[in-house]
Amino acid sequence: MATTTTKKDLVDRISELTGHKRPVVREVVQMFLDQITEELRDGRRLEFRDFGIFEVKTRRARRAQNPKTLERVDVPPKRTVKFKVGRLLREGLDHLSPPLSTPVIEPKPRRARTAARAV
Repeated sequence: MATTTTKKDLVDRISELTGHKRPVVREVVQMFLDQITEELRDGRRLEFRDFGIFEVKTRRARRAQNPKTLERVDVPPKRTVKFKVGRLLREGLDHLSPPLSTPVIEPKPRRARTAARAV
């Protein structure tokens, strides 16, 4: 099972690595997160080179169905954040081995294509 790292954990780690006091690091981290939130709220795209890209996408309105009552429901459009992984982050993740509890699923072998069939 994956463990969760909290903002407090990051603040503690950054404080130890930089030698800055925790309240100062906490304030800087919070300011950074506030700025990300503000940029996305205003519909702007955030690009952190080699880490990834955050951008706001709008989901269209749609009709859905309540699975319990089978009643049709109108779902309004909504904005959501999309994250596209950057090169260095992707490479860093590719070097991790999967946790022991996660099954590794091998892709099915593809059949070789045959020549066009004569009719």
